[in-house]
Amino acid sequence: MPSSSSTPMDQLFWTPHSGYHWDGAPGRFFEGWYCRLTLPAVAQSFAFMYSIDDPAGASILDSSSTPDLSGGAAQILGPDETYLYCPFPNVAGFWAWRGHLGLGHWGQVAGSGTVVYPPRYLEADRFRAGVSQGYQLTATHHQGQVQDPQTGLQARWDYTVVPRYGWGGDHEPPRPTAGWLSYLPIFEPGWQVLMAHGWGTGWIEWGRDRYDFHQAPVYCEKNWGHAFPEKWFWIQCNAFADEPDLSLTMAGARRQVLTHQETVGLVGLHYRGQFFELSSLRGQIQWQVTPWGDWWVSALTHRYRLELRGTCDATPAQVRVPTREGLQFRCWDTTHGHLTVSLWARSPAGRDCPFQESLILQAESTLAGLEVGGHDWQHPWQYSG
Repeated sequence: MPSSSSTPMDQLFWTPHSGYHWDGAPGRFFEGWYCRLTLPAVAQSFAFMYSIDDPAGASILDSSSTPDLSGGAAQILGPDETYLYCPFPNVAGFWAWRGHLGLGHWGQVAGSGTVVYPPRYLEADRFRAGVSQGYQLTATHHQGQVQDPQTGLQARWDYTVVPRYGWGGDHEPPRPTAGWLSYLPIFEPGWQVLMAHGWGTGWIEWGRDRYDFHQAPVYCEKNWGHAFPEKWFWIQCNAFADEPDLSLTMAGARRQVLTHQETVGLVGLHYRGQFFELSSLRGQIQWQVTPWGDWWVSALTHRYRLELRGTCDATPAQVRVPTREGLQFRCWDTTHGHLTVSLWARSPAGRDCPFQESLILQAESTLAGLEVGGHDWQHPWQYSG
């Protein structure tokens, strides 16, 4: 694994938890990255999902059988939510930086069936010429070429990224999404929004189609740990036609905290240099989420009230997520959700009317990411806390 001294000089901005979390210990551990590029001009998205499971290569389901679950994968949700899946069973082909965002995985070097040099960050031309199956991702560059072995679908991409927001406002260092406790082994899994908003420039080839783009919205986040949430939903959008600087991320989950389960919700909104954070830990939050098709969230603090409404009439796409049995289809997703965001400022008014509210933001998009997942996704979910 390369040291941080091999990090390119363009790695000047990034958020906490950007680096790889595995400490070399044996046993089950996963880390996953999600990077989304939205192309408003053609109303399409590309959602890249990378994962590494059991990098030590020692886990099995039980003592009686079963293949080793160690390995990695690249999943891509492409135009019209077509799906590409490319496994990388050899963990020796994976690399990641500990101090910055930088990772990659490849199983083939051009002209060879095995990796013939240590995996590491490569200059774009060298990667393109030498790696016939693989990807690499940093804070400012994303490149890859993979093929789904089942469908034959091929994808190639190469684009640069200019970060706009991490997790926090313009005039403060980026924060850990789950607060300072996220540095302790308390929550399962860990979660970090790496880039709430950025701009991508380059190209993607998807089958026979090519997409060239300039300053397209980019979003990136990650998870890590030993367990995935029992149940969750997720809302994300940074492609609002009338508000190009607006980015919204929301997650609600039933997660493991030490020896018990807890339900938590968090909303982060970046808008014109400001950061609005509303959570169940520091305010009031409510939601009503159907198994598929309807998401409603209301979050309240003494200063702000925010309301989200997401809908999707189309059949969801399925993507794989980490489970005890390896990557499984337990997540239902769309990149074409309709989302309305409303934010009000609240100020003290008087005894009979404690607060008065003034609308400061209302925006909508038809290119929102909407998601539900987990073991219990078939039942409606209502929460107030």
